Amino acid sequence: MKTILNRHNTLRNQILIVYLFAMVTVLFVVGAMTYVIVLDLITDKAEKQMQQTAIEATGRMESLYQQINLFTIQVATNSKIQQMLSSNPMKDAPSFNERQSLMDEINKFQIYSNGITSLELYSKDLSKVIPLDDVNLKNRLAMEWIKLAEEEKGGLVWVGKDLNYPNHFLTIRRVSLIDHSYSTGGYLVAHINPSYFQPLGSNQDSEHHDYMILLDKDHVPITTNFPGEIQKIVNETQSIITINETDYMVVKQHSNKTGWTLVILTPVKKLMEGVSVLRTATFLTGIFGFLLFIILSYFLSTIITRPIFKLTQAMKDSGKKELRLNRGVSSTIEINELNRTYNQMAEEINHLIQVVYEKELIRSKTELKALQSQINPHFLFNTLNALYWSLVEKEEEQLADLIISMSDLFRYTIDHNMKDEWVTIKQEINHIEKYMHIMKFRLDRFSWTIHVPEEYELVQIPKLLIQPLVENAIVHGIGNKSEETMITISITRSFTSNNLVCKVIDDGQGMDEITLNRVSNLMESGSGSVSKGKGIALANVYKRLQLYYPNEDIELLQIESEVNKGTCFTFEIPLTGGIVHAKDNFNC
Repeated sequence: MKTILNRHNTLRNQILIVYLFAMVTVLFVVGAMTYVIVLDLITDKAEKQMQQTAIEATGRMESLYQQINLFTIQVATNSKIQQMLSSNPMKDAPSFNERQSLMDEINKFQIYSNGITSLELYSKDLSKVIPLDDVNLKNRLAMEWIKLAEEEKGGLVWVGKDLNYPNHFLTIRRVSLIDHSYSTGGYLVAHINPSYFQPLGSNQDSEHHDYMILLDKDHVPITTNFPGEIQKIVNETQSIITINETDYMVVKQHSNKTGWTLVILTPVKKLMEGVSVLRTATFLTGIFGFLLFIILSYFLSTIITRPIFKLTQAMKDSGKKELRLNRGVSSTIEINELNRTYNQMAEEINHLIQVVYEKELIRSKTELKALQSQINPHFLFNTLNALYWSLVEKEEEQLADLIISMSDLFRYTIDHNMKDEWVTIKQEINHIEKYMHIMKFRLDRFSWTIHVPEEYELVQIPKLLIQPLVENAIVHGIGNKSEETMITISITRSFTSNNLVCKVIDDGQGMDEITLNRVSNLMESGSGSVSKGKGIALANVYKRLQLYYPNEDIELLQIESEVNKGTCFTFEIPLTGGIVHAKDNFNC
């Protein structure tokens, strides 16, 4: 998982993700805010519309109530009724004919009112005047309503449901005698048609109903089309209530004139019919915006990263060769400046590489010449010294071979032509054999053996790369030892790389650990050994391996030695000339 993330953790993907995240966040916030704001506006508008409907319905209800009030005032102030109720109390009760005549007069009024079904007139002593029966007012209404009518001094009092006729409503008002200082003359009771206020609650539509509840000042329903428990709705303080898994918005409007309260319940779903359209539009807009942002993000990230990718690819293609210039042109000033800076840097680096390469080549040749100039006098000194001792100790007939060998040695070592700096392993081994024949004239207590497979004899190596090690083995390894000594030269194939492993082994006096470390340090650093004439062979071989194989992965000259057991010199050369892995931990 981590590898996959690292592989896709590109600048392009980062720009794409960041841009998408920012745009989606903005889109989500704007869409959510728009939806909430519009929803609040629709809800507020719906509440205001319902409130206005409640106000209009309350006004209409007050108008109907006022019609009942005006109608009963007209009846109460009728001259015949006033005259009959203002008669001497000591007089006998009205005759049947008088009551019948008065009833005919009241029936004329009822023609102009469809809300009042009948009227009842009672005298001051609560006896009925009309209709023509003997029911006393105390048996018709509770005394509290009669007292309330007295307290209202002629005002209309809403009694509520008729106990005898539950579907009807009753009102009562005191009849004040105009000619007797508005004293109590009797009481007028009106029967209200149950359908008089019904239009207030008759609005019903399709699936969900609009419910209306009209309550008197005691919260007793006057009219309603709500089928459930009314008291729970009356006591509800929330603006949204749930009835039968349907949400309703509740609006209450109180009338100061009547003391009544109108409650309207409207389904929220009906009020929010436009919200579903808004929700769908917001969702589709969000999807469209998201897709648009993906496309724009893709092209934006591509425009930004394509020049950078081309520049990066140009850098990768360069590798270890000379840097390749990037000729791509971008429309962005910053990218063009980056590309121009890279091209300028690449040109300067290419120039510096060429200069450094030429200088290094000259320096390498110069150092090689210097090393060879150091090797040749030292070698010639040792050769002449061997010749001196051979002339003393050997027969004259043996000198011819010695002189011929020396002639070959001088020709091999003194020739400094650059084309002759590289020789085959076979040529180097032949030179070593001639050298050891010469040295054997001086030191007769050593022998040698050479192991070189035939398939490696034509491999090219620098001239005088192995011979200095043989010389070091003879001079320092067996020079102070009286016993017979063996020098072994072997060239084998590495087990772990495409290199040849070259070894020069002697079983001479060897070195202790302190001497071995000192010689190794001087060999690797090259400091002191050359100037003092000590360790020249080892330092030269080590340095020449560095100079001739600067880019090859080979093991440079390594020394292993033990006191009285001998010394082993090991180094590697590439078999093919390519970069190979050096052989590690070689055990001599």
